[in-house]
Amino acid sequence: MLQKYKLGFDIWGLLLFLIIMIPNFIWFAIPAPNDLLRARSITGTVDTVASVCQIWMIAALCILKNRDRNRKMCVTPFIIIVAGCCLLYLLSWIVYYGGIVNVFVILGLTIPPCLAFLFFAVDRKNGIALIPILIFTICHLIYGIVNFVL
Repeated sequence: MLQKYKLGFDIWGLLLFLIIMIPNFIWFAIPAPNDLLRARSITGTVDTVASVCQIWMIAALCILKNRDRNRKMCVTPFIIIVAGCCLLYLLSWIVYYGGIVNVFVILGLTIPPCLAFLFFAVDRKNGIALIPILIFTICHLIYGIVNFVL
């Protein structure tokens, strides 16, 4: 399976990561009203696994390229879904900063970024990245639900 991949830098993978992280950088610097996300996490082990998988995921999306996928980035149905997920995620942050915190907002901050990475990997035919993305998604969902929904 590794023979299908080559090392190379995918600027689009890095750009997607940075787009997803912009609201997080703002959140680190400027607290939101009713900032529930600053509470201490009770899912420490799950959070550690998520962090490791996040690093593995970004590395795979940015450094590994499928040899069968030689075309440049173009608008495909998967890329449209990625853009939609990014917009939904940014909208969730806007609502969160508006002081509204409920199950839908928490899930909006949890699920769309994971789906954006997932559909990007599918579009780029990067099967190796799917493993850490799926583990990260499960951990991120557990973190969001256990810490902020239940």
